[in-house]
Amino acid sequence: MGRREIPLDPSAGPVQQLAHALRELRAKAGGPTYRAMAGRSVFSASSLAHAASGRALPSLPLALAYVEACGGDREEWEARWEAAGRELARSPRDDDGADPPYRGLVCFGQADRELFFGRDDLVDRVVDLMGRRRFVALVGASGSGKSSLLRAGILPALRERPEGAPRLAAVRVTTPGGRHTSEHAARLTTVPAASTEDVLLVVDQFEEVFTLCPERDRFLDLLLTALDEHSRLRVVIAVRADFLGRCAQHPGLAAALRDATVVVGAMSAAELREAVVKPAANAGLIVERALTARIVEEAVQEPGGLPLMSHALLETWRRRRGRALTEEMYEAAGGIRGAVATTAEDLFQRLTPSQAGTARRILLRLITPGEGTEDTRRPTDRAELDAASPETAAVLEQLVRARLLTLDGCRVDLAHEALISAWPRYRAWIDQERERLRLHRRLTDDARTWVEHDRDPDTLYRGSRLAAAADAFAGEARQALSSPEAAFLDAGTAARDHESRQTARAARRLRSLTIALSVLLFVALSASLLAWNQGRSSGPRPRFARSGPCLFPPRPTSPVKAALPGP
Repeated sequence: MGRREIPLDPSAGPVQQLAHALRELRAKAGGPTYRAMAGRSVFSASSLAHAASGRALPSLPLALAYVEACGGDREEWEARWEAAGRELARSPRDDDGADPPYRGLVCFGQADRELFFGRDDLVDRVVDLMGRRRFVALVGASGSGKSSLLRAGILPALRERPEGAPRLAAVRVTTPGGRHTSEHAARLTTVPAASTEDVLLVVDQFEEVFTLCPERDRFLDLLLTALDEHSRLRVVIAVRADFLGRCAQHPGLAAALRDATVVVGAMSAAELREAVVKPAANAGLIVERALTARIVEEAVQEPGGLPLMSHALLETWRRRRGRALTEEMYEAAGGIRGAVATTAEDLFQRLTPSQAGTARRILLRLITPGEGTEDTRRPTDRAELDAASPETAAVLEQLVRARLLTLDGCRVDLAHEALISAWPRYRAWIDQERERLRLHRRLTDDARTWVEHDRDPDTLYRGSRLAAAADAFAGEARQALSSPEAAFLDAGTAARDHESRQTARAARRLRSLTIALSVLLFVALSASLLAWNQGRSSGPRPRFARSGPCLFPPRPTSPVKAALPGP
């Protein structure tokens, strides 16, 4: 029997209200276990349980998976989720209770269609290509808006079924990090039984195939089945431009991307102006003309700066007075180059020294250092973070509230990779710890493998790898390790010490045996030499032939010996 869930107060806020409603829906469905519900969805039992925990607003796909597993109405619950999200998005500083017209570092979702502007031409081009190709890739730099284009631009456009667009039975969105994608591959690509239309699988942050996906080949083989003319699967991926070379190294993937790639470039000045002015106009606000001109000028000069611009606009909106967003407010927020750093530093300075150390460990765990590419974010299971410090939950909540991190079920992630370059303190931490971070990422993966193989001694570190890891995480640095990682390293150290003791014991035995054999050999040689000397002294004396006068005349023969007959 599973652990009893903590009671919720539906009046405590939109998150607890939605979680309470989800639990009621599950009760009406007969109270299925989360394990049984996981069998009907692409999410794990722990993720489904977290959706109704009341700790954070679950993602829309997770909430809808929970609802569908309990037989609920999808459209009704999508509307309820969006209402909860709008209520939650209201900042504590928003005395008028208005919804923010900008998303900040967080990417746009399908519910943000009314806030998404400036990409109409690109959306039309992608939808047209999807009508002609079964495998399409969006390629662009980090911060170019690929995820928002997919979720708030292309998917809503497909729902409207424009002429030439593919007819779809279902749309499923995933990211390739961890093992869950391959484990649920069949469910992700299953076509509804009563439909003759295709399933669209959208893979966001496709670069994680190369940084976080241990079953890369299996996952790529699954995606490439879309190229079969008889396949009922269609695929759209969004991949960072600096990983395009890695894609080209896979023959099948390189062939799929040929003539099926759309480059997501920088927005023009006119498109940027739309993205600045129109969301505010929809909310009944006015963006000062001088401010619009300044933001457009700065954003054009900032490659991959869309999330930075969005965050700067969000912070400007939070400092508004009346209906106008002014240049003065924008400068107070820090502008495009300083708004993210200002938000992050304000939060960091409010933390206690102990909490600041915990925040540093959390943020460094969410990074994969680049090797020939830029550093990338590393979505992480919350359990991996919680094991590091008892303060993790409180610090994590503050980072999420500041919109620096996102919490999707049990998955914790940076709100955007722009945070890596936009916050100088964070950048300095990464540069300072780069080599240790590389060791840590390998240690995390190897510790997970060790646990999955029932702590097989053959999977432990030995030799130089163990020495390097032990040195890197000695002293205070050991606090960065989770419990499984520390146990893995301790087991390797214990095995090394055991082998060292056995080696020393064997060496002592060999030394004792060598000494004993040396003594025996010496005794044997001494006895042999003594016997040889004795034999030589007791043997007959040599006789000399006479060739002249004898200086030593022979002794007289005994009468008895003389009487004996000769031979």
